[in-house]
Amino acid sequence: MSKKNPMRIIFYALTFLLAVIILLPFFFVVMNSFKSYSEIIINASALPESPSFANYLKGIEKVHFWRLLGNTVFITAISIVGMIVFGSMAAWKIARVKSRTSSIMYATYILAMIIPFQSIMIPLVVVAAKLNMLHAVGLSILYWGFGMPLTIFLYKGYFNYVPRSLEESAKLDGCNDFILFWKILFPQLRTMTSTIVILQSLWVWNDFLLPFLILIKRNHHTIPLGINSFFGIYKAQWDMALPILVMGMIPLIIGFLAAQKHIVRSIASSGLKG
Repeated sequence: MSKKNPMRIIFYALTFLLAVIILLPFFFVVMNSFKSYSEIIINASALPESPSFANYLKGIEKVHFWRLLGNTVFITAISIVGMIVFGSMAAWKIARVKSRTSSIMYATYILAMIIPFQSIMIPLVVVAAKLNMLHAVGLSILYWGFGMPLTIFLYKGYFNYVPRSLEESAKLDGCNDFILFWKILFPQLRTMTSTIVILQSLWVWNDFLLPFLILIKRNHHTIPLGINSFFGIYKAQWDMALPILVMGMIPLIIGFLAAQKHIVRSIASSGLKG
């Protein structure tokens, strides 16, 4: 037992050090959000002399934060629902139907994960403009396409652990595919669904480039675009950008803490470990 204690101490020390390294940037962002512009410029690592919420009030008013928040929530929700609905059904058929067609489709989705977005963004914008998709709903539909490869990859791996006996029993009872999937199989995917929701929400919520290319109207902008408006060639309004950044992180942190148990469970029980 005594031989294990030094290794355990080293493990805890390294874990603590890693946690500090990860959390330190968040600490500086939150701390500087309560400082004036001059304090941030003079010494960004110092504690605020007189903490104030004035920056939050000015930032919220300047970029219409609640509208940005509503747009971001709307786009993220529509995007995630589409990925879950279509991705889970597609993964089910790809996992269960053993044919050359399903193998080619799966390989196509996997290959799509390695295509750099920068290589297709110009033709994407041209096509989106011709299809009148330069708005929040159009952006959400584009996220369906970009998010589908990872969603199908994760769901397909999880379907390998869902017993086929459930499907066979349901079909003997007269269930059609719709009832079989949504009433029997989909509830079995809740841990993986929670993981996908968190992973894809982090991406959609924080994405800047695709909304920057697609959302041409200011009243459709998301939080990352609102933060970007504080910066330009001749300005860098850190005192108002940091509070909006902090407020934009809060919903994600709450969502992650609420779903972390499902994430750990899905990684432990699925084939993600190899």
